[in-house]
Amino acid sequence: MRVALVHDWLTGLRGGEKVLEVFCELFPSARLYTLFHIPDSTSPTIESHQIHTAFTQYLPGARSHYRWYLPLYPFGIQSLDLRGYDLILSSSHCVAKGIIPPANALHICYCHTPMRYIWDRFEDYFGTGLKAKFLFGPIAHFLRAWDVSSSRRVNHFLANSDHVANRIRTYYGREVDQVIPPPVDTEFFTPSAGTSSNTDNYFLVVSALVPYKRIDLAIRAFSRRRDRLLIVGTGPELTRLQALATSNVHFLGHVNNEELRNLYRHSRACLLPGIEDFGIVPLESQACGRPVVAFAQGGALETVRNGITGVLFTEASVDSISQAIDKVSALSFNREELCTWANRFSRERFKSKIHKYITDQTVSTL
Repeated sequence: MRVALVHDWLTGLRGGEKVLEVFCELFPSARLYTLFHIPDSTSPTIESHQIHTAFTQYLPGARSHYRWYLPLYPFGIQSLDLRGYDLILSSSHCVAKGIIPPANALHICYCHTPMRYIWDRFEDYFGTGLKAKFLFGPIAHFLRAWDVSSSRRVNHFLANSDHVANRIRTYYGREVDQVIPPPVDTEFFTPSAGTSSNTDNYFLVVSALVPYKRIDLAIRAFSRRRDRLLIVGTGPELTRLQALATSNVHFLGHVNNEELRNLYRHSRACLLPGIEDFGIVPLESQACGRPVVAFAQGGALETVRNGITGVLFTEASVDSISQAIDKVSALSFNREELCTWANRFSRERFKSKIHKYITDQTVSTL
């Protein structure tokens, strides 16, 4: 059986790439197709595969400004030639699911989310002014039509959360075969040795710095507080967020895994201010024995147990998140219970479920 893997772009190692990494382990000889690839930007497991890119790879400035070419993404993904493959496994949060499969191939899409920026997060990305209305509006209209149409090229959808399964139903009119939460490396993200639960006087945000993550909400909350907020991550919102920050807010940029694990272990809590499709970060924090403060919408409702592994807040406001921070500081959390909950989302469980699902489908279909 010839297998092709499809992923939107390979420019870093985030949640989507951690899913792809498992796909690469399951199919070590599969070829990998994508819009853009920055060599050595992901992981050795992914980079060991033969990687094919679309014409978009060679557009001017694509390496650092690939997001500018969003209107060309559908044409790029459709230009990739997948003739001769029996199984197409796409990992999609943008256009990967729109690959054109061979006539008799089975196409399974693991959907991280329908495109946020053209559906329910348009204003977060493009604003509400004349530019958004007259320039980005028509582009989004074209992309929405293409997104719905190309979803018909998928034989079976898998979703990373019930929240995303509902979005697939809403925007594509398609049902999801199964919800399989993405992998959390609970063998690496573990509590500190011993029984001590000592923490430092800081809260932690680990996130790409993009509008829908609502990092600004956390920063505004800490402008009223004395404790520190440490922010791990990079992105186009960095300059704007730095302008909002007071002296107790610190931007750490990119950190390696060992540094990140140490930050989780010694934080008072990890903050999730925005709506996540699923959210691996809160589970990494819980796997390290530390609670979470999260907005009570989206994936957080599936990854955080209110009052047991963290605290949920119900309004996207400074007062609401600040009250939740006070509450999480006052509560005692059972480290073993936090870890046990996080282990329900382990990498091995994800790998086993994906392997079984694909095996069942290929046996019955191919």
